[in-house]
Amino acid sequence: MAVSMSDHRLAGSGMLPANRGESATASQRVYDDLRQRIVNLELPPGATLSRVELTSRYEVSQSPIREAMQRLEQDGLVRIFPQSKTIVTKIDVAQLNEAHFLRMAVEAEVVRRLARAPDPAVIKKARAILDMQEVLADNLDEMAMFNELDEVFHQTLFDGVGQLNLHSLLKAKAGHMARARRLDLPKEGKISAILAAHRAIIDAVEAGDEQAAQEEMRRHLTGTIERIDLLRREYPDHFRTSA
Repeated sequence: MAVSMSDHRLAGSGMLPANRGESATASQRVYDDLRQRIVNLELPPGATLSRVELTSRYEVSQSPIREAMQRLEQDGLVRIFPQSKTIVTKIDVAQLNEAHFLRMAVEAEVVRRLARAPDPAVIKKARAILDMQEVLADNLDEMAMFNELDEVFHQTLFDGVGQLNLHSLLKAKAGHMARARRLDLPKEGKISAILAAHRAIIDAVEAGDEQAAQEEMRRHLTGTIERIDLLRREYPDHFRTSA
């Protein structure tokens, strides 16, 4: 079964969610890995996915591949042409904006609740993730793992208020935004801005400042969305051009 090196390292750190472990179904493992490859642009928009090649890569039958593909299509990340082919979709700006709107509302409330009653265990775990991101900050070859840690950072906040299922729901809707962020990540100053934002969010939560925590989260989530038009001009082949 194909498992990425970053999965091994995150699992060893105790940072990976439980559903990424050995108890995950074959379909879940295929879905997780394919989604990560699409989000990291290893499988760019327009790439064709062969079920025959995927069954060989993941050493599974057609059924788990089919189920994973159907979930990815529901996420808007692939389009299935029956009896023909499956292709990775281009980044849909309308869906991206919708996901951003939802995240702004939900994650601001998450950090507000955390700041109302700061939990030292949550804060300690979030800072540990930040430390791991700091180590990777200057290594562009590890940007996939940096992105995974970014996701785990936000998941930790949701876990702190008992809303992991809501995090999973938002993640399923955030594939277009995640790909746009991956295009934006190599930009000068982007990584340091992410780290600074994460620190500011956790500092506000630890201080019990509900308003500051919300403001820092909203500021953090706005970064890439403000540069979408620039990214579309720089990477026209990655975005849908039609309305």
